[in-house]
Amino acid sequence: MKVKRWLLTSLLGVVIVGAGAVWTAEPDTFVTMIGIVWILCGMVLIVMGMGKMIVSLLTLFLPKGERDLVNILYQKRYLERGPKIVVIGGGHGLSHLIFGLKEYTANITAIVTVADSGGSSGRLREEFNIVAPGDIRNCLVALADAPALMGELFQFRFSQDSQLKGHNFGNLFLTAMVQLTQGDFERAVKETSKVLAIRGKVVPSTVSNVHLAAEYMDGTRTEGEARIPSPHSRIKRVCLTGQEAHPTQDAIDAIEEADVIILGPGSLYTSVIPNLIIPGMSEAIAKSQAFKIYVCNVMTQHGETDNYSASDHVKALMEHSQRDVIDACLINVAEAPPEALSRYKEEASFPVKPDIEGIKEMGYKVVAADLLGVTDYVRHDSQKLNQALIKLIESHRVVRR
Repeated sequence: MKVKRWLLTSLLGVVIVGAGAVWTAEPDTFVTMIGIVWILCGMVLIVMGMGKMIVSLLTLFLPKGERDLVNILYQKRYLERGPKIVVIGGGHGLSHLIFGLKEYTANITAIVTVADSGGSSGRLREEFNIVAPGDIRNCLVALADAPALMGELFQFRFSQDSQLKGHNFGNLFLTAMVQLTQGDFERAVKETSKVLAIRGKVVPSTVSNVHLAAEYMDGTRTEGEARIPSPHSRIKRVCLTGQEAHPTQDAIDAIEEADVIILGPGSLYTSVIPNLIIPGMSEAIAKSQAFKIYVCNVMTQHGETDNYSASDHVKALMEHSQRDVIDACLINVAEAPPEALSRYKEEASFPVKPDIEGIKEMGYKVVAADLLGVTDYVRHDSQKLNQALIKLIESHRVVRR
């Protein structure tokens, strides 16, 4: 620990200061000057010893590889003074967004949908009668300040040839934590947040064990989030079935205290809207004095938003909530290269048309920018998106002042 050596250094400094103080009392000018020098040297030893001792103690509580005190002070001082941002949605879009925003502010609350019914989350829901943990897990990992290996552990998926095939370790961990907390899913998320030392908060939009159902334009209906995307008919409306849903108090409190509320990005009908149709949620957002932003998707989703323009996305939000749930819309206007779009044509997925005037006619502010990131997928570039959001947030804060 190296604590004792620095404690002794400080004590030695105290002794030297004391001796110097005695010498300064002598009438001899030369002896007095020596005493002053001793006092200065003693003070240097005291400051150095105390400083090094504090660093040694802090090192014990820092994750391996995070020894940079400047970075820690930046997080504690600057980030904690950042705006209170609430992000609402689900899926990978939400986790990618908050991963970048946590470098702008530590006051992030992710309100996450729990209506997922597919994959590992769906199987755990059926077996243990809990709400879906998958999107919660992704957001916890995105906000984690724990070592990178811990994040990789929570995202680890067991192979298909094992008894735990398809299950994700983080989902299993959350499920086990729910059992340890006597079925209290909110407490389970909070305890898991401590394990991952997250920067901000992750809260479920509801802990009611509800399922998502969709009604289509042709009059048919289906239940279960994983089965909703349908290529046969356009979605008319989605709703919740099962238990009577109530928003969590943490979600309502975060919305009431927020400076900024961000909806999306993410699947429109299965990630964003499921949060808004929980009774009381849209009303709370509409009443909030926060600056409310909707981040529109870059690509349409086959079976869910076929042929949707940006204004169609906004209209769907309004039809499922209230007009005042957003103030501004952030949309991409950059064009993806044809070779990147070729694989999407096979999936019947196309770029969302940025019909700016259509949204303005609805009474909302529109910010159009290059938000595109092209790798194996065509999606939002995390850095571009966060820069655009921060610029929009800061400009709004300046105007309000």
